[in-house]
Amino acid sequence: MSTPVIALVVLLISLVYFFVGSRLNNDSTSSGIRYHSRPQYSGLYAALLAFIPSSLLLVALSLGDDLVFQRLALEFVPETVSTAEDFQKTIVLAQIENVVDGINFGEQPKWVYQAAEAWQGWLSTSMILKAVSVISLCLIVGLFGFLKLGPNFRSRNAVERIIILILASSSAIAILTTIGIVFSVVFESLRFFALVPFTEFLFGLTWNPQFEGAERAGSGQMGLATYGSIPLFVGTFLISIVALSVAVPVGLFSAIYLSEYASSRSRSVVKPLLEILAGVPTVVYGFFAALTVAPFIRSTGMSLGLDVASESALAAGLVMGIMIIPFVSSLSDDVINAVPQSLRDAAYGLGSTKSETIRRVVLPAALPGVVASVLLAVSRAVGETMIVVMAAGLAANLSLNPLDAVTTVTSQIVTILVGDQEFESAKTLSAFALALTLIVITLGLNFGALQIVKKYREQYE
Repeated sequence: MSTPVIALVVLLISLVYFFVGSRLNNDSTSSGIRYHSRPQYSGLYAALLAFIPSSLLLVALSLGDDLVFQRLALEFVPETVSTAEDFQKTIVLAQIENVVDGINFGEQPKWVYQAAEAWQGWLSTSMILKAVSVISLCLIVGLFGFLKLGPNFRSRNAVERIIILILASSSAIAILTTIGIVFSVVFESLRFFALVPFTEFLFGLTWNPQFEGAERAGSGQMGLATYGSIPLFVGTFLISIVALSVAVPVGLFSAIYLSEYASSRSRSVVKPLLEILAGVPTVVYGFFAALTVAPFIRSTGMSLGLDVASESALAAGLVMGIMIIPFVSSLSDDVINAVPQSLRDAAYGLGSTKSETIRRVVLPAALPGVVASVLLAVSRAVGETMIVVMAAGLAANLSLNPLDAVTTVTSQIVTILVGDQEFESAKTLSAFALALTLIVITLGLNFGALQIVKKYREQYE
């Protein structure tokens, strides 16, 4: 019995408990016995007790059995192989798992087939134990919940407590995931800074990680590999500034028009058309930037006597700005519409015109939400990769000229981590250092924006 089949059985058992629990309440009510809660709460309580613990057990067993199998499979590796200098667990386990899955890349050592045969036996045993334990837990816990149902049992309150627990667990998962991401990036970055000086990374003006130069760390000698991140962050902010120069004015003006000037018919047409831009895949924007915008900018610049690179920050920034217009316009439109009409009426009563009311009353009141929409657009622009790779290139040039080819932090992270990489090298670990620095800079920008939001929020509360 496979894992999806077990999950389906658990779901069916839970549905049975739901209908039986609801029917028990209905039958008792018809016979004159009054329950505290409505019938659906009784059935839902029994169903949730049957479904949640068994589902958690199924997930835990599905995630844990592979870890156990991998540890057991490593016991089949001969000592001559495991003690070799080039021994890597991931490669050995991949060989065994390929044989288990029926994928054969040539003749393998005898111990690989022995481990694969044992692995298949463990899978069969694990599937039986998983099915028995999960289905038994579902039946037992569901029966326990069903037996608790009665006239005096507050099933509605119990269901609400379970739902609150689920919501709190979801919040905890989100928080723990964020903490896990931060700590994983921090620990890998510390390994990088143990190989490459922090000052060289943060203040270096050349990014050239193609050759391994970790041995020269701390020696004061400049090797072939250099990890100066300044060109990457300059390119990131240059392209982001170009994109925001397009997205913020166009998006904000669009939101003002849609919320204050457009008729209902025009709004119902224009707003969905604007939001379609958010659904276009980034690779399509990349093609558009590389095949249409970049050649147009280059030909126009050459006709004016300017030296324009075939891949430029201007082309990537313009297309990226078009892509993030909906993030600014849609959210700003909702925020402006949420400004109380009484503020507008008070401004009109004092003799203000419509434009004066918008500039001096509506926009200041909506500023916290507008700033939030701009922050979302900034995050989208900083994290974009495909458009940059296709339209701005991968050259780590230190330049503030938007007509030059530059690259961004995210593009370099993708380039470094593509393919099989050795996670002991400074080149690979530099991706985590770049990610950590970008996180710190983004947090600083968010903190500054929140201070602006707090200032204007206090004036209107």
